[in-house]
Amino acid sequence: MRFHADLHMHSRYAYACSRNSDLEQLTWWARRKGVTLMGTGDFTHPAWLERLRTALVPAEPGLFRLRDDLDREVAATLPDRVAGAPVRYMLSVEISTVYSQGGRSRKIHHLVYLPGFDQVEEFDRGLAKVADLGVDGRPTVRMSSRELLEAVLACGEGAYLVPAHVWTPWFGVLGSKSGFDSLEECFGDLTEHVFALETGLSADPAMMWQVSGLDGYRLVSYSDAHSPPIVGRETTIFETDLDYFAIERVLRTGAGLCGTTEFFPEAGKYHVDGHRKCGVRLDPEQTRKLGGLCPVCGRKLTVGVLSRVEDLADRPAGRTPPGAAGFRNLVPLPDLVAEILGVGPKSKKVSAETDRLVAALGPELAILGDLPLDDIAAHSPRLAEAIGRLRNGEVTKDPGYDGEFGRIRTLAP
Repeated sequence: MRFHADLHMHSRYAYACSRNSDLEQLTWWARRKGVTLMGTGDFTHPAWLERLRTALVPAEPGLFRLRDDLDREVAATLPDRVAGAPVRYMLSVEISTVYSQGGRSRKIHHLVYLPGFDQVEEFDRGLAKVADLGVDGRPTVRMSSRELLEAVLACGEGAYLVPAHVWTPWFGVLGSKSGFDSLEECFGDLTEHVFALETGLSADPAMMWQVSGLDGYRLVSYSDAHSPPIVGRETTIFETDLDYFAIERVLRTGAGLCGTTEFFPEAGKYHVDGHRKCGVRLDPEQTRKLGGLCPVCGRKLTVGVLSRVEDLADRPAGRTPPGAAGFRNLVPLPDLVAEILGVGPKSKKVSAETDRLVAALGPELAILGDLPLDDIAAHSPRLAEAIGRLRNGEVTKDPGYDGEFGRIRTLAP
């Protein structure tokens, strides 16, 4: 079975996340986007864990689905083309570790996956000794990344950890602000138990491939959704059984990993260097000439992902390692519709037009990546033109920096 997975998201109990981030809304948007497998997020938070226990029921090994009565309510509000699509959940959480190592403060985010509620409860009991789990769905713990990995492995078969958005300046394991220069520095003697890395919005596999030390890791991409409409903005494509342990095997071996759908990395918030307060955006060479200081105020610039990749790269861009899965850069469908209509992507016009397209053509990811352009043109010639350019990489890029999202245009002159 071939399917999209989005295994990094948050509930309403995580800081800076939508109050609408509940299971019903997440399921609704997963169907609309065409995502089959979702992470639950935030299973360390007591209130969210209780909701997961009452609203989800067992499905395939290690996976869960929405309870029948709740699922029927969700399906009743969706177009027929997407209402019956299966959606499964994997128990997941993002955890922030804060500690000192090598004379520096380290703030690293990790994704943790467990196959069942018994393992979750065991893991949460241990974590509760070093953190107040009721404060934030994305808990911050005073332990090292290695210690967290050790705690995950202690939960037994199927438990695994994936470093999150590995290049993000402040919270990525390879980030410029508090990260390391290698996975081995971070995880020490347990590094062999890490087998997958999340690229993050400001990077894609082509950038990762410039660092030969990352060749042995499977690359995944997920949305890090803080609200349900963002589900599926990045996904990983699997071809395997819909089964927790089958997915773990794919990530360990690479067999069945079909690749990822990615933001254009320039659209991410930390792609190039800069200082948002001063409106300064710089490429890596300019930053080096300035000694890493803002030319307006003299303070330190936020060094973005592109610079950080260049710092660690030991091979030129454009080389694909043998056996690496592919990827495709996409732009969310509402953004394309907004560009065509000349309004904001959250406007009522965009919402109505996107609803119409999904009802006629099916889920958003299929429209963006799979449907023949002639089929799309029958409903929107301008959208077919935009998607054709998107698929060919014929886009205009204004890169993001220092917390500001970039912008990708398909129809600009």
